[in-house]
Amino acid sequence: MRNLLFIAVVLACIAPAHAQRSIDFAEAAAPDGALIAGVADVADLSAIKRVIGPEAGDALARAVETAGFDAARGATAQLLTGAARFGEIHLIGLGEDEMRARDWEDFGGRAGGLARSSKAEAVYVLAPGADAEDLADAAMGAALGQYSFDLYKSDASPVEGALTFVSDEAGAAGARYDGVERHLADAVIWARNMQSEPANVLYPEEFVRRARAGFQGVADVSITVLNRRQMERLGMGALLGVAQGSVRPPQLLVVRYNGGAAGAAPVVFAGKGITFDSGGISLKSNSGMWLMKSDMTGAAAVTAAVMSLAKSRAPVNVVAVAPLVENMPDGGAQRPGDVVKTMSGLTVEIRSTDAEGRLVLSDAVWYAQEEFKPRLLVHVATLTGSVARALSDEYAGLFARDDSIAARLTAAGDEAGEDLWRLPLHPNHDRQLVSPIADIKNSDAGSPGASIGAAFIGHFVKEQTPWAGLDIAGVDWREEALPTVPVGASGFGVRLLDRLAREGAE
Repeated sequence: MRNLLFIAVVLACIAPAHAQRSIDFAEAAAPDGALIAGVADVADLSAIKRVIGPEAGDALARAVETAGFDAARGATAQLLTGAARFGEIHLIGLGEDEMRARDWEDFGGRAGGLARSSKAEAVYVLAPGADAEDLADAAMGAALGQYSFDLYKSDASPVEGALTFVSDEAGAAGARYDGVERHLADAVIWARNMQSEPANVLYPEEFVRRARAGFQGVADVSITVLNRRQMERLGMGALLGVAQGSVRPPQLLVVRYNGGAAGAAPVVFAGKGITFDSGGISLKSNSGMWLMKSDMTGAAAVTAAVMSLAKSRAPVNVVAVAPLVENMPDGGAQRPGDVVKTMSGLTVEIRSTDAEGRLVLSDAVWYAQEEFKPRLLVHVATLTGSVARALSDEYAGLFARDDSIAARLTAAGDEAGEDLWRLPLHPNHDRQLVSPIADIKNSDAGSPGASIGAAFIGHFVKEQTPWAGLDIAGVDWREEALPTVPVGASGFGVRLLDRLAREGAE
């Protein structure tokens, strides 16, 4: 055991760091490097011509016509004019329709992807029609679009130079980006890094260590960590039951940021933190089990969202609660058929040890309500495979008892570029969970698996607590890239929760 830990620490120390271009803003571009420009109308290239000069601009117009570039939103083209002062010129279509915040983020994401593959030391971005807020959104998209996790690649080459957005509003855009969007991008990247780490490196105690490091020096933040003995005293039998098969001790991480009115009830985000999920005694098949290192995405997302809000000094009171456990099948692991008693007093019959996320969250959400009396409670979890089968990677599943809460989360997801689709919570789902020997059972309760998982957690949410749940099992890991989400860990939920908390404060 000690040798394995030592190897993990050595690997983390010798591996190259993640590399990204720095994000900057300027009122003019130097005549070198690469140029990336947004185009809404191929008949109007005046903004680009002002940067590259009239002769190169005329050559560019001819190249655009020859290439058949139509400026449709998301279309890209790399053009050589033969007379340009830039070694590379890339065009990104903006389309004719009005650009929303998420569209500017996508534009920036495409620019970031192009910049990452460019050999030029300096890369400049033109975004015609963008105001300071739009540019800040595009810059955040660029930071996310150039993301890559290459920590353990021995041949990873460093990325050097800046990605500079050129505009008359550079000063205002830079201030906006440094005040808000930079922190949000950094938080998403933090969550992606946590998702991507192998489980021999990232386990409950290491998650806590990295969270503490991430909040180091941030004002108005307090961190509490409950250990096994403290959780035993509180009666968290469901969470501890999942943990008992692993040599890694469980942790309950609580991060509180008080940036709002003194004494005002906080918004609480509770995130599933299974740092590796083998399925326990109900062992998963080998196919795809490697990806269960990211079964802690919910915990990473809620922690990162609070990190973004706290570092940008958002006027909110918000708490992240992350139950951190490894689900393993050793001789001490809980068995199908066992009965555990939760912190709420409800007893649970374990029908499947692979339905563990709802177990750790049952104690976590009850603790959150007892401790913080939240004005809104949202749990986030890679909870069920059935939500991915229902919604693919287009939407996360949304569950809520209250229509207005569901509408708030849906709107926040739409604005943040993290889409939700509401799925039903029906009284029959509660009836299906009744156990013959305990109060409820954790699985084996019928076919609507995503709704059953949410309904289980709902048993531990008090009637007076405003509550919603996000099942992100289909969107936490991308097999196909999006403009701001490369293949791999997505960090889904950070932008959505950040937006939800800010709009609640407003």
